Amino acid sequence: MGEVATATRRVPAAALPARLREPWWAPRRRERLLQVAFLVPAVLYLALFFGYPVVQNVVMGFQEYTTRTFYTGEAPWVGLDNYATVLASPLFGQAMLNTVLFTVGSIAGQFCIGLAIAVFFQRKFPLSGLLRSLLLLPWLIPLIVSGAVWRWILDQDNGALNRFLGGLGLVGENPGWLTSTSLALIAVIGVNIWIGIPFNTTILYGGLQDVPEELYEAAALDGATGWRAFRHVTWPLLRPVVNVVLVLGVVYTIKVLDIILGLTGGGPANATQTIATQSYHLSFREFRFGEGAALGNVLIVISLVFALLYLRANRKAVRG
Repeated sequence: MGEVATATRRVPAAALPARLREPWWAPRRRERLLQVAFLVPAVLYLALFFGYPVVQNVVMGFQEYTTRTFYTGEAPWVGLDNYATVLASPLFGQAMLNTVLFTVGSIAGQFCIGLAIAVFFQRKFPLSGLLRSLLLLPWLIPLIVSGAVWRWILDQDNGALNRFLGGLGLVGENPGWLTSTSLALIAVIGVNIWIGIPFNTTILYGGLQDVPEELYEAAALDGATGWRAFRHVTWPLLRPVVNVVLVLGVVYTIKVLDIILGLTGGGPANATQTIATQSYHLSFREFRFGEGAALGNVLIVISLVFALLYLRANRKAVRG
């Protein structure tokens, strides 16, 4: 029996696959080890800083997690009570409506303006490269700084915008851009459009560079120039990039928090309250962490839906 077991354990080297016969210092094995060495830190980073907070937030959404929990360490399991509370709240309907309006308005403005600027920069003219670089400024400025600057610009009494409009005689009295329930959401959307234009312009401009010039020349021979060339040549080839830009824009915009908090804090009278800001207020203003986590999980589910749409659109774009 011992001889049989020994014979079973000893497998001839020639019978092993080529990848198992190679020593660890072989080029292919070293390349594989390098790939794993670079991949492990990224996986650990994602698991630690993204995976753990998401899992903890999901669990917290089913618990009665309050300030008392920090002292006692006890967070009773309440099941779906937190979800029932936040979804039945009269503020949830307004926050959902504001989230939809804020997202749709921001995406529409960012995309249309970004596409127009990208098409404009497709033409070659002096200093075009410098002007494209300057368009990235809203992206480079920290959001807290952008919020402070825009808060001064939109100030009702001493804001630059009201002074400019008053100097032109366009307004009789200073509008309360951040204090009026009818204007606050529009003002916040306008600021978010300003912040998102560079992203849309950059991605769409890159997509326009992939459209062959020969197609425009062929279209011109058939009389398709200007708007007709854009409709029949540019838009069909740019559509995969457009899909990716729109879906990514929704994912980024639906969870915007800092700009709204910096400008209005969700007010006045909850006129700019969104799901993201409501979750923040429940958690860090009222210290109802369980309900805040439940509302955050609702936002995660919505974002995941659009993330899946992004992956699908990106797959179609890669396949061409």
